[in-house]
Amino acid sequence: MKKQNISILGCGWFGLALAKRLISLNYTVKGSTTSEEKLPTLQAESIQPYLVNFTAEEIIADGTFFDADTLFICIPPKRNSTEFHDYPQKIKSILEAAKNKSKHVVLISSTSVYSDENKTVNENSETNPDTDSGKVVLAAELLFKGISPNNYTIIRFAGLIGPDRNPGRFFAGKSNVPNGLAPVNLIHQTDAVGIAVKILEQQAFGRIYNACLPKHPAKMDFYTNAAKATGLELPQFIAEKKDWKIVESLNVPQFLGYEFEVEI
Repeated sequence: MKKQNISILGCGWFGLALAKRLISLNYTVKGSTTSEEKLPTLQAESIQPYLVNFTAEEIIADGTFFDADTLFICIPPKRNSTEFHDYPQKIKSILEAAKNKSKHVVLISSTSVYSDENKTVNENSETNPDTDSGKVVLAAELLFKGISPNNYTIIRFAGLIGPDRNPGRFFAGKSNVPNGLAPVNLIHQTDAVGIAVKILEQQAFGRIYNACLPKHPAKMDFYTNAAKATGLELPQFIAEKKDWKIVESLNVPQFLGYEFEVEI
């Protein structure tokens, strides 16, 4: 079977890791950055480098970037930025640029679209975000569904950990950290990439995937152990459980049969 031609819009922390994994599997990969200084970094990894800049009104890019069997959109909203609320319109501009060029589009989203309503949620649950980032991410998802109602693929990542995102540092040395008994919803970069690759390998497009580790230890247990493993000052949590959710996936096991590599 001929390897597909993949375009990855946004070769940041996740996008670059995905690109490198696909290159190792002999896929042809185009990768984008908004920084001219990063182009040699992409080229050094055998990624075809593209400079792509976008606003809510326009995309500034070589149109051949969007000629792909699958386009991954890996650009999270920029918090604390004047462009934060433009995020859905940016996604719309990208989708319009990809129209009739990219056979499949995969939007990287977030489990922040679910609110902390003290229950378990899955891909069939209602979305009711209670954070600003969750609201703009959901707005982008809804635009995507409106443009491609019969062929949208969305990966909702839980909290991402891995290289340069050591969870031991998150609360190290802090005291009176609230909600210590709440369950955590996390995924390691290795499995985030693994799920994306599995979707490609199985051509399992056209649905939403919650990408979250199946285990959900208490916040105080997980982060205390993570700090201890890194040799950092241990955090002190308040032993309480409020404002929580457990994110589970029905579609990852059913349609991908994916087995997680990293445990917490």
